Order: sequence, then C-alpha cells, then structure tokens
Amino acid sequence: MDSAEYERKIAHRFAAFDQDGNGYIDRADFDAAAARLLAEFGTRARCDKGQALYSGAEAFWQGMAGIADVDGDQRVSREEFVGGAVKRLRDSPERFAEIARPFLRAALAVAGGDGPTGAAPVAAVERALRVLGAGADVAGVAARSLDTDQDGRVAEQDAVAAFSAYFTVIAPDA
Repeated sequence: MDSAEYERKIAHRFAAFDQDGNGYIDRADFDAAAARLLAEFGTRARCDKGQALYSGAEAFWQGMAGIADVDGDQRVSREEFVGGAVKRLRDSPERFAEIARPFLRAALAVAGGDGPTGAAPVAAVERALRVLGAGADVAGVAARSLDTDQDGRVAEQDAVAAFSAYFTVIAPDA
C-alpha cells in the first residue's frame, strides 16, 4: 500500500473517533457518541443501560488516552493517533479490544442486546453504526457481516473482534 492510501485509511479511522470534527479525539467525543446512541434508541442517560454506556465511553476514552495521548493534554491529535496509537493498536489488538469492550457491550445492550452473549438485532446494530457516523451502505454491510452465525443478531464477541480488526488492521483491503 502506498503512503497516500495509508494516510487516507488512518484519516478515516481518526475521523471515526473525532465525532465533533475539531481535529482531536477527547472525552467529549466519547460522551457525544454515547449521547447520540441513547437518543437514537430512546434510552435515558440515568437508567442502568444509559449509565453503563457512559461508563463504557469513559473507560474507552481512558484507554485511548493511555495509549495515544503522548503529551498528556487530555486529547489525542491526529499526529498522536497516526504516530503512536495506530502502531500500539496494531501491535496489541487484544488490548484495544479490551478497552473497547465495555463501550461495545453497553452499546449492544442499548440497541436491544440481551441474553448471555449480549446479542443485538442486526437492524439495531446498523442503526447504531449510522448514528456513530457510518454511511448507510457501509453500516448495512458491516452489521450483516457481524452476524457470524446468521441468527439475525450480533454478539458481543463478534462486535469486539470486528471493531478491533477495523481499527488495528491498516491493510489494502481493510
């Protein structure tokens, strides 16, 4: 892959986190993502699912900051993301999966997840992906591909694995 393609992919992944488009990833981006998910699914912030989502967003932010906030200013610049986060995430996708897991688990619950796997309906996962910034065409394909056992639901383990792969594999077809 040439450097222009690599930069394009990194920029796209950075933009997925930079929810407000201010050029930095910070706590507010994670809070905004949580708020939009709650609004989309009509879930109150003060209920158990809402609190779990905000707690998951905070844990995710803390993990991201621990990996990427090199200068300690409580925000991750594009340069920090490209220079540090991507390399560290690529070197340790399991760590990234674990910092994302609480947020993803709570997001699936808000989207109607239940049972031992926390699986949520594919259509609800598609809605969640759109709310988080994926285009309608990408969200639909992604949600359906997450249903690995084709039961119409997306399980936590599949969501975590796919999320980790998307953000840690910077390859020509990723």
